[in-house]
Amino acid sequence: MAQPGGGFDLSQLMQQAQQMQQKLVEAQEELANTEVTGTAGGGLVTATVSGDSQLKSLHIDPKVVDPDDVETLSDLIVAAVRDASASAQKLTEQKLGPLAGGLGGGGGMPDLGSLGFGG
Repeated sequence: MAQPGGGFDLSQLMQQAQQMQQKLVEAQEELANTEVTGTAGGGLVTATVSGDSQLKSLHIDPKVVDPDDVETLSDLIVAAVRDASASAQKLTEQKLGPLAGGLGGGGGMPDLGSLGFGG
């Protein structure tokens, strides 16, 4: 990547940046199309979110619905959604982590922020 004068080959750097950007877009699309599930109350409440943390569905077992104790149901719903969101966050870190690491100068690439790309 270094040219004889000690500078960087900007065209090669741009090509690598474009490839990384394409991989990032593909990973984000894959995340949006992947669903993860969280549960609470031993499976009585189940929340499903997409990899990009959009709530897709919520299932509540009729056994947990008590008109005299709506607060418990609310707590279970929140817990299930948080559990699913945590799974989505973990999935995001797994998918995007390696790509984001390359933007900070890993893999032999200079820090793109110092060249006016991102940041």
